[in-house]
Amino acid sequence: QVQLVESGGGLVQYGGSLSVSCAASGNIFSVSTMGWYRQAPGKQRELVATITAGGNTNYADAVKGRFTISRDNAKNTVYLQMNSLKPEDTAVYYCNADVFDNRDYRPVLRNYWGQGTQVTVSS
Repeated sequence: QVQLVESGGGLVQYGGSLSVSCAASGNIFSVSTMGWYRQAPGKQRELVATITAGGNTNYADAVKGRFTISRDNAKNTVYLQMNSLKPEDTAVYYCNADVFDNRDYRPVLRNYWGQGTQVTVSS
């Protein structure tokens, strides 16, 4: 089995910065694309940013120029640095990863989610 464990998040004032990280662990052969999604109360979960194993990134328009996604392949960890935070960034942030796991004794690509971490931006 594979686990995605998030850390970071919390409460920050408007214009402030915050970072979150997510480490994948377990029966992993390799980790492909990793990313962050968020879900605000009463809204659907939405893409924030993704990063491939080669470092190619993709951002939602709402966070471009303010958020930076990065990863450490050796640690199977993805990071999200959030700057110039706004109240509308308030949400539960979820880590997501496409993982080749070994639970069937051969690499099989599966998608995994973390448990989520709360980010609250006060005005």
